Amino acid sequence: MKKFTSQKFKLPRLLIVGCGDVGMRLLPLLRPHFRVFATTSQPSRCAELRALGAVPLVADLDQPATLRRLAGLASHIVHLAPPPAEGALDRRTRNLTAILPEHARLVYVSTTGVYGDCGGLLFDESRPVAPSNARAVRRVDAEQVLRGWARRTGGHLSILRVPGIYAADRLPLKRLQAGTPALIEADDVYTNHIHADDLAAIIARALFRGLPNRVYHAVDDSDMKMAAYFDAVADAHQLPRPPRLPRAELRQVVTPALLSFMSESRRLSNGRIKRELGVRLRYATVAQLLEG
Repeated sequence: MKKFTSQKFKLPRLLIVGCGDVGMRLLPLLRPHFRVFATTSQPSRCAELRALGAVPLVADLDQPATLRRLAGLASHIVHLAPPPAEGALDRRTRNLTAILPEHARLVYVSTTGVYGDCGGLLFDESRPVAPSNARAVRRVDAEQVLRGWARRTGGHLSILRVPGIYAADRLPLKRLQAGTPALIEADDVYTNHIHADDLAAIIARALFRGLPNRVYHAVDDSDMKMAAYFDAVADAHQLPRPPRLPRAELRQVVTPALLSFMSESRRLSNGRIKRELGVRLRYATVAQLLEG
């Protein structure tokens, strides 16, 4: 037992910031290689994190004083926390970089929303960002803050741009049950997907194999329009397919936040995660889960 404990504490330390669903899926992949610490703003979640082998730390990115105990704690960091709900800046990421050690290795989970509407074009990571809503603007700000941190400190940064995350327990069933309409084919947008388990595996790969200051599209091979995705989920769960409306009519019946998701069309190439990270997707398409 003493020998095991000694070896355990010789493992490099890794800090997961914002350990929600994806972080919980990531923990089993990291425990053999790291002594894992995981933050939560909810003390009630500490037992859950501890049960999966992490050392829980209660901290809040909105309250810098709670982050002091994290200063220099780990040489590897996974940043899963979303930006604040308002404003143009991600002050949470600013607060985090203030306590990160030099030469650390960090993986940041961003969003494909940073590209804005691309008219359904297929593209790779060389495309410039063009955020068109406040959420995406804050994500671009976070990416820029982390790039600055990496330049100043010699940090090793990998940015994963992530689309809609799905899993058996992360499907739009409530939306379908509510009968929320989708767009007609002529107005519909292309959407991108990644299974939560595959995302966790991509994060782990990026920690070990990601190139410095590199962007990766963490997307699967699906090539679907949004309404086709809803139809496929509805069919798999014996639910009615959503009604279809033209964009002008849909605008009158859905929230502005939902409309913004239905106003951006893009298709992202995932060749880089396969070539550079050696990713093999467990769920290459949404259909593999729905038909499984």
